[in-house]
Amino acid sequence: MQTEDYCPGTTDFKVLRERAGAFEGVEGDAELVGFSNCGGCPGKRAVLRARKLVERGADTIAFASCIKKGTPIGFPCPFAKRMMDAVERDLGERVRLLDYTH
Repeated sequence: MQTEDYCPGTTDFKVLRERAGAFEGVEGDAELVGFSNCGGCPGKRAVLRARKLVERGADTIAFASCIKKGTPIGFPCPFAKRMMDAVERDLGERVRLLDYTH
């Protein structure tokens, strides 16, 4: 959540639109159905928020690059792996997960 002070997600939207980064090779129409943060440390709310995205039509969830890579502030989330594993365990085969955007 602290990264939001530096990044409003515009590069995430740009790489989706341009089919770059994690979205390279995506064919056909892609629709952004939602955008959410993790809910703050230690990321426990990420599972609930991911469920909501799926309920509202998401078939893929991309974790922004700030989580694992720490861009743009150079500080990756210390809970990234645990948070992403929890989302994967909860949603299983219902959704594709991407661990970065750009």
